[in-house]
Amino acid sequence: MNVSDFDYLLPPDRIAQLPAARRDESRLMVVERAGNQLRHLRFRDLAELLHPGDLLVVNDTRVVPARLHGHKESGGKVELLLSRPLGHGRWEAMVRGTTRVGSRLWFADGALTATVEAVSEGPLRTLRLEPATELDAILRDHGEIPLPPYIDRPAGDTEEDRERYQTVFAATPGAVAAPTAGLHFTAELLAHLAARGIERVAVTLHVGPGTFRPVAVERVTDHRMETERYVVSAHAAAAIEAARAARRRIIACGTTATRVLETCWQRHGAVVAGAGESDLFLYPGARFGVVDGLITNFHLPRSTLLMLVAAFAGREKILAAYAEAIRAGYRFYSYGDAMVVV
Repeated sequence: MNVSDFDYLLPPDRIAQLPAARRDESRLMVVERAGNQLRHLRFRDLAELLHPGDLLVVNDTRVVPARLHGHKESGGKVELLLSRPLGHGRWEAMVRGTTRVGSRLWFADGALTATVEAVSEGPLRTLRLEPATELDAILRDHGEIPLPPYIDRPAGDTEEDRERYQTVFAATPGAVAAPTAGLHFTAELLAHLAARGIERVAVTLHVGPGTFRPVAVERVTDHRMETERYVVSAHAAAAIEAARAARRRIIACGTTATRVLETCWQRHGAVVAGAGESDLFLYPGARFGVVDGLITNFHLPRSTLLMLVAAFAGREKILAAYAEAIRAGYRFYSYGDAMVVV
């Protein structure tokens, strides 16, 4: 199976540059795994699609304003995207601008310095930050929300992005990209779901910059996922296992929640409480042991996210659904419309 098997042509004007006026006003395509019918609804209709007793699993990670602009000793500009803490003031980061081991960088009007300790493939660097103890405040005051590269605005992020590029249930800071399937929920819709008898629990997977990187190999099986940190609470694990035991449907909100659940199942045969890292790559032929339904956005061509959805519903069915979405004027990618596969 080749990566080109997951290609499709998307007109540039289908890429959503701004969020919908209201989160749950996004369009919702319904794809049936057992049939060929496609339905076109609004996301607010989700409560009527799910069944009383279903368990909705969301990702409660919160996007950090982790992009900083600064300068080098030479005065040259540099851009930093913090991606993963390594402990003791050391961070893995993506750096735009020429740097080498020993380079010193200044950010936040000189309030934060970074020293390059190691150079990895591409823009990836290991940095030591000083002062490490005030980083949260510095990012809050000087950092930018790292919008995906296909959201192309000369002015960068806005105050609206700081609210709309977070889910309404975002609680645990640590991501550099939003779990975009969750962006469509409102407090009112969540209340409606609860009133209908649909239970909700949260897991955490801190989305890393690898979600933006293209798959650079030809054969799907040659690709290696970057690791991302996850946490499953004791409450969430118990609720998920209770639903599985009662044969109630588990509906994953997004590819990130799916990867947490299926990582646990592959490692333990069940969803267990704990923290860890996942590099699980799901593509057609993969088995799903936990997830019965999937809420997701429309993803980039040739991406691992599209491959995961194709693994769950079938490649030809999903590519046909994408073709219909393009024909019907759906908006694509992070700020775009949604799909539910049941």
